[in-house]
Amino acid sequence: MTTATNPLRAPVRWPAEAIWQAVEPLLPGFTVEVLPQVDSTNSELMRRCRAASLAAFSNSSLGSPEPPEAILLVAEHQNAGRGRLGRQWQSQAGASLTFSLGLPLQPANWSGLSLAVGVSLAESLEPANGKPPALQLKWPNDLWLGQRKLGGILVETASWGDQRYVVIGVGLNVTQPDEDFSAAVSSTFIDAQMPPSMPPASLQALWPGVDAAWALQAVAAPLVQAVLDFEREGFAPFRARFTARDALAGRLVKLSDGTKGTACGVGAHGALSVETQDGLQAISSLEVSVRPTDPVQ
Repeated sequence: MTTATNPLRAPVRWPAEAIWQAVEPLLPGFTVEVLPQVDSTNSELMRRCRAASLAAFSNSSLGSPEPPEAILLVAEHQNAGRGRLGRQWQSQAGASLTFSLGLPLQPANWSGLSLAVGVSLAESLEPANGKPPALQLKWPNDLWLGQRKLGGILVETASWGDQRYVVIGVGLNVTQPDEDFSAAVSSTFIDAQMPPSMPPASLQALWPGVDAAWALQAVAAPLVQAVLDFEREGFAPFRARFTARDALAGRLVKLSDGTKGTACGVGAHGALSVETQDGLQAISSLEVSVRPTDPVQ
């Protein structure tokens, strides 16, 4: 477990030790690392995985070596964060929580993993009396607070011989960005589908006074448990929990190919069901945008 600090400003009191103690029994060899700055925590872990893979396979004559150990990599600031479909994520230092969880994973079916991650994050951050839940999930990888984006998820995998290594990136808005930053970008995490006039949501709107360290401790261990549950059981245990927070249910949506329809929940493996003029379609890869002028049905 390692923690790097930035000497130019007071370091955040990251709960690295507490997270390691909670997770290591589930993932022996698990480590927590905090960096003051990096381009992207997902990019960094993917680079490390590729470099380790090249080194391991070039020096191994006894079959496939073991993949890298599990790690939680936290960045106090990302300067080149990435989102789904190559979107850029801009974050203001101190205003957001950005981290990636990397671990070997071998589920029978990978479908629905980002939805399971979203369920875990939302449940960990939801106030105990959240009825109906304040935090919603926009298929396939966004957290919403009300009608505004609170955060996003990016899942990437790398092959390691006949095994797979997954990197799960999470970005959460903790505080509202200052006015100068908000004027420069429309949201703390740039989202091409979010209207420029719609500011991002912040975790402090739900939990006044919290910081990124609090949010990390709230979500880290439950997230690891959720990913391990997904590996064993797939999306099935998460489906009803996702449905309870489905931000698109009953709303008119538009797909990247121009098709329009009404979102009707998710299937057994996490595909989005959309009722179109040609009938019910199961969407697993097309981009979905909510038409902001359409009412909830």
